[in-house]
Amino acid sequence: GFIAAVPNDLRLWAVAAALRRGATRTELVAQTSIDPWFIAALERIVDQERRLLGNPLTPAVLWTSKRLGFSDSAIATLSGLLPEQVRQLRLQHGIKPVFKMVDTCAAEFEARTPYYYSAYDTENEAPPLEGPKAVVLGSGPIRIGQGIEFDYCSVHAAWALSEAGVASIMINSNPETVSTDFDTSDRLYFEPLDEEAIRDILDNETIDDKPPASLVQFGGQTAINLSQSLAAVGLPILGSSAEAIDIASDRQRFERFLDNLGIPQPPGATVASIAQALTVAQRIDYPVVVRPSYVLGGRAMEIVGNATELIRYLTIATEVTPERQVLVDHYIEGRECEVDAICDGETVLIPGIMEHVERAGVHSGDSMAIYPGLNLTEGEVDTLVEYTTRIGLALGIRGLMNIQFVLQETTVYVLEVNPRGSRTIPFISKVTGVPVAKLATRVMLGATLQELGYSGGLWPKQRLVGIKAPVFSMSKLSGVDWYMGPEMKSTGEVMGVDRNFAAALTKALQAASINLSPGMGVLLSISDQTKADSLSLIQGLAAANCQLYATEGTAAMINAMGLPVTTITKRIGEGSPDVLDVINDGTVGAVVNTLSGDTSVMEDGFYIRRAAVERRIPCFTSLDTARAAMESMLSGLDNYNILTTEEYLNTPGP
Repeated sequence: GFIAAVPNDLRLWAVAAALRRGATRTELVAQTSIDPWFIAALERIVDQERRLLGNPLTPAVLWTSKRLGFSDSAIATLSGLLPEQVRQLRLQHGIKPVFKMVDTCAAEFEARTPYYYSAYDTENEAPPLEGPKAVVLGSGPIRIGQGIEFDYCSVHAAWALSEAGVASIMINSNPETVSTDFDTSDRLYFEPLDEEAIRDILDNETIDDKPPASLVQFGGQTAINLSQSLAAVGLPILGSSAEAIDIASDRQRFERFLDNLGIPQPPGATVASIAQALTVAQRIDYPVVVRPSYVLGGRAMEIVGNATELIRYLTIATEVTPERQVLVDHYIEGRECEVDAICDGETVLIPGIMEHVERAGVHSGDSMAIYPGLNLTEGEVDTLVEYTTRIGLALGIRGLMNIQFVLQETTVYVLEVNPRGSRTIPFISKVTGVPVAKLATRVMLGATLQELGYSGGLWPKQRLVGIKAPVFSMSKLSGVDWYMGPEMKSTGEVMGVDRNFAAALTKALQAASINLSPGMGVLLSISDQTKADSLSLIQGLAAANCQLYATEGTAAMINAMGLPVTTITKRIGEGSPDVLDVINDGTVGAVVNTLSGDTSVMEDGFYIRRAAVERRIPCFTSLDTARAAMESMLSGLDNYNILTTEEYLNTPGP
């Protein structure tokens, strides 16, 4: 049962573990069919680990370890020191990386590109840049929750620095992005976004003991997390202080901060054990949203409805310990809105308010967002603007922030404040014409919004409607369930812009391939909690002559409504046709499947959602999205304008 025989994402670590336990190269080649060249490379690393474990850390051992790619923290763990002690020892002995230029011309002729990587070698090809300069931290490898939007922000920041006469130094490590094109910034370091690599680069760029300042607001959560370690060792940050960033990111500090301002937030607490979590959930009432603190893209976040589910989550999904605390908040089912804002310490500019189509509980990266918020009353807009302004000024934000709100009846609650650029920056910049990333960069360099020609408050509404819709790549990931919840799953987004909501929605749905057409077959499997809410959707589908197919409970409800429906069994293989048959044979062209908290029902739904994704037909797990698609279908598909974004912004519309 040796794990390395089975190819999977942890296999490399299993091979290294086997080498540590004394397995030979020959045995491993026989077991895994991995080329001996790779096993030998892992062997070199494991041999060096043994040297570090058993011997004093001499300059020679340190130099060899760094040449082999060991990080300071790995060396520290193996030799019983702290990472900072390893770093200081390294610098005492003059062991530091040099930077080599990437040859972008494949040696055909001499390349002079400001594109560097680090190596433990002798000759440094990157002397520090002279004159005013600043470092932009990118977001590193693109993963769900940290996508192309942060690349957009980083590129616009580099351009804005150049315009202001400041040399831009980009640090990023993803070859598939525009920020790593060598002509985007004055100098590019292709390095991992971790504390050690960044401090080495800043050391390399230091002149007369003055390191350049870093912009941490454009690289998503990765860059924001680094702000704390940079500030801790006294390295300068442009824009909001590390203290302001920590108040917004640290749960307990943020709660106290909002309490002092008298701004409502959903009740909740940070817990360090299962017993604490159960007590808190009992006090604030189920359903609750649980998530690890300081996470990317809502990773491992879930809505749980009772104590049994909470225990399951805390034992399976995430370990709760005093070091790895978990947030437990009361889940408020309301309308969700978000704003991006630019603050300069005196004024707060809000380019626009975005309203989510899906109710709270669906991650903001997975929900459709509409600009301007069409269903918000004047009073609600005023409250959103007032809260945003007060939070920005009280936190002392310099640059960007993003705030997520939830509106329930007459109360506006603040869900979270991100003290950085968010994934809606490209969207809001395009639909309002406000160059958000550029303004924020200039503000971080010390300009005021007034000097840049902008006043505070809400930017005038444009005569257009913009809709951002998520795109999922689930058909590429076999065996993965995808239902929309508080953990982000989308891998991209599209945008529909037009003069009115229906036309913009038609474009967004078409671009995301989730539009419905009259007369198509639709399979409905609706949970008891959402049945009452689904009536208007079902009536709309019937009005468009869609052929309705439904699982037992949903079919009974549709019959009771006096509408024609074909009953399909949910239990796969028990009767014909079952849900998979009608999806796989093309009878239905769309699926609406809403979730209940019950685990066994979740599993039935999994097969439905998976089959729909593999057949590449729209699968709606949120009634709000399905209703939007139904309304778009009823409004007719051909009544939209074809104009550029500039034309929408600059020509008077109806």
